[in-house]
Amino acid sequence: MTKEPFDYASFDIADPKLPERIEENALGSGGYPYDRRMKRKLYEKRLRELQIELLKLQTHIRETKQRIIVVFEGRDSAGKGGCIARFMQHLNPRHAKAVALSKPTEAERGQWYFQRYVSHFPTSGNIVLFDRSWYNRAGVERVMGFCNEDQLADFLREAPQFEALVARDGIHMFKIFLTIGREMQLKRLHDRQHDPLKRWKLTGIDRASLGLWDDYTEAKEEMFRFTHTTDCPWTVVRSNDKRRARIEVIRHVLLNFEYEGRDSDIIGEADEKIVGSGPEFFFKSKDHSD
Repeated sequence: MTKEPFDYASFDIADPKLPERIEENALGSGGYPYDRRMKRKLYEKRLRELQIELLKLQTHIRETKQRIIVVFEGRDSAGKGGCIARFMQHLNPRHAKAVALSKPTEAERGQWYFQRYVSHFPTSGNIVLFDRSWYNRAGVERVMGFCNEDQLADFLREAPQFEALVARDGIHMFKIFLTIGREMQLKRLHDRQHDPLKRWKLTGIDRASLGLWDDYTEAKEEMFRFTHTTDCPWTVVRSNDKRRARIEVIRHVLLNFEYEGRDSDIIGEADEKIVGSGPEFFFKSKDHSD
């Protein structure tokens, strides 16, 4: 018997009891292909092995004076911070940093839009991870009305040009978009609301976004159409299971480098069920509508 669709408009994040339909459907929402999370012991084993490979890569980057940028974008509560934390966990912090900028100051609002981000770009031998980036303009600024149509159009035209310059200067740039199903997002935001140790993560923007799912879908799809390029492609990671997502993000970066002591067996291959750069990851479909 087919269940009636969930009435998202009735969802009350302040209610301490999460609706059963959301709890039951969270992991499989958005067409997620796994019905169980990765087992903790397996996850911890693989994470440790990949973090050792990351240390080898960092040594290589230092010795060859290369530069890496990893941009993390995605739905609210998709797991960007957790991925960044595991990526950074054992790296030498002198040569790797995470950047999470707050809203621009009055002076920054008068600058070239990309300027405040460029000031955090890595010098030779360093790695920088952006917890949200210049793509704020294509996402939250667009949906929440913080930029106008001309500013958005300028950004969608200029971002590929800007990134092409970055690539030609020799910087390795990875653009990661973490996506989750709607029920999973509601579950995670509800968890933040009712866990005093996580409540700081829940912002006014997050609450305002609860009824704007389709607007964010339209925004991200247009972003992919304009800014997925040969120089700097997007990689989507379906992250209903945070453990699998963290493994795949680290693996994705490692797969793009050769370095001394590289263990291909440990790195393995991308899980094509949840990682990709094709239309089935970028755009809504019957089976994978996030």
